[in-house]
Amino acid sequence: MDPLAELLAELPDGVVLTDPDGMEKYRRDWSHDAAAGHPLAVVRPENAEQVQVAVRWAARHRLPVVPRGAGSGLSGGATAVEGGIVVSMERMRAIEIDVACRVAVAGSGAFNAEVKAAAAEHGLWYPPDPSSYEICSIGGNIATNAGGLCCVKYGVTTDYVLGMDVVLADGTLVQLGGPRVKDVAGLSLLKLFVGSEGTLGIVTRVLLRLVPAQGARSTLVATFSGVPAAAEAVVSVGRTLRPSMLELMDQASVNAVEDYRPMGLDRAAGALLVAQSDAPGAARGEEVDVIETACRAAGATGVFVTDDADEGEMFVEARRAAFPAIEARGALLLEDVGAPVPVLPDLLAAVAAIAEEHGVEIPTVAHAGDGNTHPIIVYDPADPDSERRARAAFDAILAAAVRLGGTITGEHGVGRTKKAALPDQLGPDVMELNRRIKAALDPDGILNPGAIF
Repeated sequence: MDPLAELLAELPDGVVLTDPDGMEKYRRDWSHDAAAGHPLAVVRPENAEQVQVAVRWAARHRLPVVPRGAGSGLSGGATAVEGGIVVSMERMRAIEIDVACRVAVAGSGAFNAEVKAAAAEHGLWYPPDPSSYEICSIGGNIATNAGGLCCVKYGVTTDYVLGMDVVLADGTLVQLGGPRVKDVAGLSLLKLFVGSEGTLGIVTRVLLRLVPAQGARSTLVATFSGVPAAAEAVVSVGRTLRPSMLELMDQASVNAVEDYRPMGLDRAAGALLVAQSDAPGAARGEEVDVIETACRAAGATGVFVTDDADEGEMFVEARRAAFPAIEARGALLLEDVGAPVPVLPDLLAAVAAIAEEHGVEIPTVAHAGDGNTHPIIVYDPADPDSERRARAAFDAILAAAVRLGGTITGEHGVGRTKKAALPDQLGPDVMELNRRIKAALDPDGILNPGAIF
């Protein structure tokens, strides 16, 4: 039997999509990888058993399988492979809240925002909050170990994963972890799969730790003459406390947001810091005072503080709007390089120097409180020289991060866009260890081939 006919026969009607026009939107994630292949089919399973059927079929025929969440990834991790299949988890979105255990049980296709909303109905909170939280899936968050705006204080995805169900490369379904706060039985396999970008298995269901709802927040917005002063303020704040948010926007990103959606930001500011404290009671005011003192000592040209939740959220929304705002200016190459917080000024200075050297525009925003930066390279896709300079700048930023003791990816994943730089960061011995783990779990190399390795 023809392999595709076999797949169609093994799964219910409507699960397998083969129409080229219908499959087009499944070929790329938000990185818009021009090298995306044309899949043989897109499988949209409704349960884990259907994922198993699809993976067993692929294993028999040794065909590539690319797992896909909501397609909001920024490193090409969900780029389709020519002649393979895409397994989209979009239909697996059920969510249950176990209030007694403070756990959310969610299908991997559930949106981050949907999990937050379900938890909030019970006075609970799921903290990880990527800028795209309204449109990104929990499975995708797990694939890249996504972070977000509040992770400076509350941690990233892996800190909230208590358990998961995973379909392995041979179609076996394994259940890892459970609704237990403490569990050290066996190797730490949960940590192995979080951040593996679909190269070791397909996550179908997750158990997520919830915490009590976040308390009242105070918001501080500080303007600076330039990025160096703002970065020094971040370093100073980090010496004494961890606010619940500490975000940076440079002048180019501020103006991009104002062009895209006017929000009253100071266009003349060389840099903007948006900080929040959710400390209880009087401690909140004390934290804000520490942040304000650090900003003024670093040369802030203005400081604004508000306890009004809606007013504070306006500034947070402005920061979240940076990616779509900058995307309106042209094609993008998105970075998420990071460094130890004391090195943040050096990393941001390196990005500015690279922009000047290669003659490209690189608006930059950052989860500054944990040293995770997002230089966003803008180029004209119709101009080959513009694209050449942009890609050279992209590589130079990765090299600079490694040189400064940082990382090529803080939360977007290696995917297909950064894999050439991974050996420079990890070194040969750790790269070989990665490959051995991949070979042990996926000996035929069918799971997301071309990602990471």
